Amino acid sequence: MDSDVNLRANISHNPAGNRLFRRPARLVLAGMVALALAACASMTGGNKLKDVADELKTALAGEPVQVAMSDGSVTITSSADYIFPSGGWQLAPGAPVLAKMVPTLSKLQHTKIVVGGYTDNVPVGPQLQAMGIPNNLDLSSRRAESVVNYLKSRGVNPNLLSAQGFGDDHPVASNDTPEGRAKNRRVDITLTGDGT
Repeated sequence: MDSDVNLRANISHNPAGNRLFRRPARLVLAGMVALALAACASMTGGNKLKDVADELKTALAGEPVQVAMSDGSVTITSSADYIFPSGGWQLAPGAPVLAKMVPTLSKLQHTKIVVGGYTDNVPVGPQLQAMGIPNNLDLSSRRAESVVNYLKSRGVNPNLLSAQGFGDDHPVASNDTPEGRAKNRRVDITLTGDGT
């Protein structure tokens, strides 16, 4: 017990000892402030991405398009039937659904834009095969590339854009019905980043 009293006496009378106790407290406080600032910055970025989603929902109101936000990303889903002619990969004239997205997407400078193309499971026909499209994976890739090229040509930052074809993988409905196949023929545009 005498040693405890002596230790406390030495610390309380030692000016250097007092600084030793202040330093860890300052470091802990600085760490907490840094974490709080990082959390605020993260929430602000999330809010900006939400603002982008809201802007797209407004621009696409009345169109056969879904805009969904989840896990730090925004996904815009449109039936391929509204963007492309049946069995084709070249955009319909004017590409009205895409044209309505351009004002919002062209403002982005730090948010990645990934265009995913999907098909149903009906094999490509002889006409497409004669054009050099042997399968649904190639068709979906060409569709995604067409959307990317359109967006680039309308001023969307090309460094943010990429295309992926998935063919008939990742169906969202059964391919056993015409309605299900129509849902599986789609284009997803996924935005990830801070919304700027």
